[in-house]
Amino acid sequence: SLMWSGNEAAQGFTGYTSFRGKPLPIYKVWKHLHYAELKKDCINDKTLFEDPEFPAINTSLYFRKPPPGLVEWKRPGEISQAPHLFVEGISSHDLNQGVVGNCWFVAACSCLASKPNLWKKVIPDWKEQEWDDKHPESYAGIFHFQFWIFGEWVDVVVDDRLPTINGELIYCHSKDNNEFWSALLEKAYAKLSGCYESLEGGNTGDAVVDFSGAVAEAIKVEEGGYFNDQEKQDKLFEDLLKVYDRGGIISCSIQVCAPHEIEARMANGLVKGHAYSVTAVKKVRLGHGLLAYFRNETIPLIRMRNPWGKTEWKGAWSDSSEEWSKVGDTERGNLGITVEDDGEFWMSFTDWCKFFTDADVCRLINTSVISIHKTWHEAVHFGSWTKNAEPLLNRCGGCANHKQTFLQNPQYLFDVTKEADEVLISLQQKDMKIHRKFGQGENFTIGFGVFKVELNRKYRLHDILTQQCVQTSTYINARTVFMRCVLTQGRYVIIPTTFKPLTLGDYMIRVFTDVDSGCRELSVDKPRIRCWSSFLGYPQVVTHVYIHGAEGLQNQDSSGGADPYVIIYCEGHSVKSSIKKDTLQPEFATSGIFYRKKPRKPITVEVWNSNAVKDEFMGQVVLSGSVKDSTDPQRLQLRKRGQQMADEMPGNISLRIITSSQLTAM
Repeated sequence: SLMWSGNEAAQGFTGYTSFRGKPLPIYKVWKHLHYAELKKDCINDKTLFEDPEFPAINTSLYFRKPPPGLVEWKRPGEISQAPHLFVEGISSHDLNQGVVGNCWFVAACSCLASKPNLWKKVIPDWKEQEWDDKHPESYAGIFHFQFWIFGEWVDVVVDDRLPTINGELIYCHSKDNNEFWSALLEKAYAKLSGCYESLEGGNTGDAVVDFSGAVAEAIKVEEGGYFNDQEKQDKLFEDLLKVYDRGGIISCSIQVCAPHEIEARMANGLVKGHAYSVTAVKKVRLGHGLLAYFRNETIPLIRMRNPWGKTEWKGAWSDSSEEWSKVGDTERGNLGITVEDDGEFWMSFTDWCKFFTDADVCRLINTSVISIHKTWHEAVHFGSWTKNAEPLLNRCGGCANHKQTFLQNPQYLFDVTKEADEVLISLQQKDMKIHRKFGQGENFTIGFGVFKVELNRKYRLHDILTQQCVQTSTYINARTVFMRCVLTQGRYVIIPTTFKPLTLGDYMIRVFTDVDSGCRELSVDKPRIRCWSSFLGYPQVVTHVYIHGAEGLQNQDSSGGADPYVIIYCEGHSVKSSIKKDTLQPEFATSGIFYRKKPRKPITVEVWNSNAVKDEFMGQVVLSGSVKDSTDPQRLQLRKRGQQMADEMPGNISLRIITSSQLTAM
């Protein structure tokens, strides 16, 4: 194969493939020896490369709708007299859209062109790949590009034969007819997707992820009501400003209600069903001269580019609008205002929220150890929704609407160790575009729920008793579902699912936290039977204890309060809640799960007051934890310890305890 994964760098040589009847060594390494070998082979043979995996035939173009005319595959040298990869560098202004509806891909390329750290990774060895006018014999008609596909960088080799009609490129192309980086990049991406037609009607955010490994968030601007809510609008602008300033990539579009509205021009100059790349997010200073600096009055503006390279917004802050008279010459110079129909224009952020319905925000998450900006810890897991007749082994239970099977899905456990922490979760399914030519290729509807579980949970969740679903993502037929949330200290389980049960597929889940969350998949249902279990004993029952809170506790300090916490003890194991500051009516919302070898040995719940010198005992309850006991919520009087266990102490505790002899019951 001519598409290799970069993650197996250490494996080196893996075997042979054939090229022009010769055995060709296969390497899976970052140095692209496969590309180098193919190029060297062609130069030695004085031939131009022809890609056997993506040949210059109709099946590489389309599966249903042929292009509008007779297609001829031409090499750049047959299209232009002096072809180059780049002409005067690489720029977001280089690009124009072709006849296929791939404005989303062109918008992503436009974003890529403005980020040197990204395009140099997507177009590796770009100097070596450039045409060399002094040594034309070194040209072999072969190029390679890298895409971040499902968690790893994949190298894609293509030849330089490009589809044309009447001698002109019909897909993505540069304004300069002798610049070919965008057309060749698109060909490599089309190869990944099966054919050019498979690129019709994609998502800009997905392409940006494939160019960068970023985390994509889809924002429903219209549904979110940002235009009418100034506070939400201001927060969104600050978020986008931060993303843009930190190298992230933003695109946007206006949703259509009917197919005939796709790429329909509105009276204000905007185009419906069309992807725009955001090329700047700025607070623009109003006023002239020194007065502008003293007044410090700013307006939030956003700049976009139409992939057509023409057709712009006609409203406030458009190229020649009177609003620019409010901005000083220096500030205008800094913004690079141009009055020409080049497809790039500014809008006020309020107008942007009014007219655009959707945005894709791609964050380049900083996981660097040394950085001046906030850094994140990333955990990545790959998994599959798979079918099994045995419920404990089934992993395709559908969403929470399907109560009987919902927990028959993959489960991932992680901890939040700070008092509260922002957590980013991204669930991505495998790209389906390659299946479009077979009449499939639609994304599954996917999403996930986040449950706060027992502090000591180690095994899979089998029943939802007191565990709280604290967050649920949207369920959508998109390649990626993303969620940002703030979670309090505790242990959590993420359950990624398809919307309907028995939907099979692969996914990747990424969890970003401030510090290492210990994120791991829960694959075991109950404690394993070991060779020493017959000597040391094996659990007979499982007990779930949930402590809701306490009331009427005794004052512990001069201000008339206390700093209580609760500990659950069972067979030498314990679970401790966080400390609740300055309250006599704490809400603990703390739970533990215990696999008990000695079911007759009681469980003790103790309440303590945190003190700088020595913690003070505030009372306890002793629970038999029998299978026959009530599973309903109970309120119990606190009592003393030891010989005085019968004596009451001030306050009572609210809890729920459930015991089962079936170890996979909870």
